[in-house]
Amino acid sequence: MTHTRSLRVLCTLLTLALLVGCGILGGGKSDGGTGTTSTQKKPSPFARNKEATPQGKEVVMYALGLIGTDYRFGGKNPEAGLDCSGMVAYIFQQAAHYTISGNAANIAQKGRNVRPEAIRPGDLVFFNTLNRPRSHVGIYIGDLRFVHAPSTNGQVRIDSLENSYYATRFEEARSYF
Repeated sequence: MTHTRSLRVLCTLLTLALLVGCGILGGGKSDGGTGTTSTQKKPSPFARNKEATPQGKEVVMYALGLIGTDYRFGGKNPEAGLDCSGMVAYIFQQAAHYTISGNAANIAQKGRNVRPEAIRPGDLVFFNTLNRPRSHVGIYIGDLRFVHAPSTNGQVRIDSLENSYYATRFEEARSYF
């Protein structure tokens, strides 16, 4: 195993330990999905700690292992770099043996629509970031956060659904398990 791969595995294990401790992957106490914080005026419509399916847990763990992977438009594997839809397709194939392909809009045509209050880790979240529907996709990991491959900052990372940029561009969530 290369030094980079060893470091990535270690980071994944540490992140997993943190998520399990926080109850993000299920088993933790739910706040009823209100998502309220001291700085928030109205409750979030998103579920915080819904239990993930077994496939959803695998997808989340695999996604977390790709944090820091370089962004590349049209990228479909971590060695060459990933874009948002390439990241989702790669993770779903590797973690859940589920074939999904196309751009974010194509991926959104599959699966079933999920109400924000029913979203679970491993579900996909879609955004309008390019003035066209479903132009960006990420993987919901729980606690109002998602993993995605944005071109901004050039790496796979975690962001919050409550981030003003993503909150105003959120379109839908879809489940594939």
